[in-house]
Amino acid sequence: MRYLILIVAYVLGSIPFGIISARVFGGADPRTMGSRNIGATNVRRSAGKPAAILTLILDILKGALPVLAARALGLPYAFVAAAGLLAFLGHLYPLFLGFKGGKGVATACGVMFVLSPLATLIALAVFIITAAIKRYVSLASILAAASLPVSLYVLCGPGEYLVLGFIIAIFVIFRHRANIKRLLSGKENKI
Repeated sequence: MRYLILIVAYVLGSIPFGIISARVFGGADPRTMGSRNIGATNVRRSAGKPAAILTLILDILKGALPVLAARALGLPYAFVAAAGLLAFLGHLYPLFLGFKGGKGVATACGVMFVLSPLATLIALAVFIITAAIKRYVSLASILAAASLPVSLYVLCGPGEYLVLGFIIAIFVIFRHRANIKRLLSGKENKI
């Protein structure tokens, strides 16, 4: 059963809710517009605010549900963390899109909120403050991701969750490398 949870976590993470939401609301495929990303920020550009909100909710849930299931089954911390990691990696490297997915911020939020609500709320505060002051979603996402392992370390949670937070932070920052280049050159889009 524990290995089935890991497979389901990856498959669920692979579902491209951004593309599905855009189609439901009659918008363009987000891979053809803006940043060409399947996440909520780009779905807003391609299909509007309702589609973006639906994408955000579903991307958070696809991170949270496998972790909740693993915890409900009483699996060890390592398996719970692995379920979260596979849901997150499913979003980044989805089975259904030739392994070309999104940046994983919302899915990571769902994973980490189940594992450590306080660390996630701290990261969310970093995101909101950065976005409000600097007006860059990408910068806010990068700084929020970087704050996650720091918060997990300070809060002294299970080591497996700290490792997961560190891995997620590295992937989120890596997936924003094009945004980092645009930020440094002054060409990044503001909110």
